[in-house]
Amino acid sequence: MSVAFLSCRNNTTSYFDQAPPSQTPKLFAPAIVNTDSIELNVVFNATHTEMFFSRIVDNSFVIHHSELINSKWSDVKPLQMYPDSISISVACDPTITKDGNTMYFLGVDPKLYNNDTSPEKLFAIPPDIYMSKKVNGEWGLAKKVEFDISTEYLESYPVVVADGSLYFHSSRPSEKGGRNTYRAQYLGNEKFSTPTIVNVNTEGHELISYVSPDERYAITNGEGKFQITFNSNGEWSAPEEVALDYDKDWRYYCPYMSSDEKYFIFSRRYNNPSKKGWAGVEKGEVYWVNADILFNTK
Repeated sequence: MSVAFLSCRNNTTSYFDQAPPSQTPKLFAPAIVNTDSIELNVVFNATHTEMFFSRIVDNSFVIHHSELINSKWSDVKPLQMYPDSISISVACDPTITKDGNTMYFLGVDPKLYNNDTSPEKLFAIPPDIYMSKKVNGEWGLAKKVEFDISTEYLESYPVVVADGSLYFHSSRPSEKGGRNTYRAQYLGNEKFSTPTIVNVNTEGHELISYVSPDERYAITNGEGKFQITFNSNGEWSAPEEVALDYDKDWRYYCPYMSSDEKYFIFSRRYNNPSKKGWAGVEKGEVYWVNADILFNTK
């Protein structure tokens, strides 16, 4: 199915012909993005001409994609990030550079699965940050972003900002201990500076999971809820809770903003109480809501 779309320069921009949400969250693109499968992390490129999200297919996390062509959104199709020989893989949480030609995402070295296709294996291996390049209009096979972005420890939630720098989570050893948010300055030619911990002014341990392209504000996750923090000359304010009507039986994660910053997009998932981790996830959904809710905190 191809869906009509008006230019993002027009105030009547549509999102797959959906009526825009109010401050009550709505499912994003039912039957197009949200289906009976488990879906998560809808993101757009900066010019709002490509949409990406992840779906679990045959025990693999697969990035899916739709592109605006001649004012119509193309059919949603999976993007191949690994060679044909790979039977199970993880590719999720995509983030796109400002020029639209580089994608970073959470990935796991497929060779480490040793042909074990059980759901329990998903994320049992610490994930890393991977990169795919768009060449001649096609997204190519991915490669791992090497040390010291990816390490032997867990790396997740990559977010690329306007100057190409990366924010991400890592469990690498540090003075603060545990998992922390890091920022790596982009140096050009696919190189980064040594990542440094991003200190958020909080007594808790909220981790930044989204950063605006201009690094003006960020969204954190903590205790199953979203918070917003603001950047003033490199100092991040104490996170304030985003006033959503949270359902305690669901886990909320993957915060993101539409490229026009009008809508806050997030994911939630429901776990079978008797199972832990992704093996117990029975439903995964993506929602969107008017972005004003971010700035009307509790």
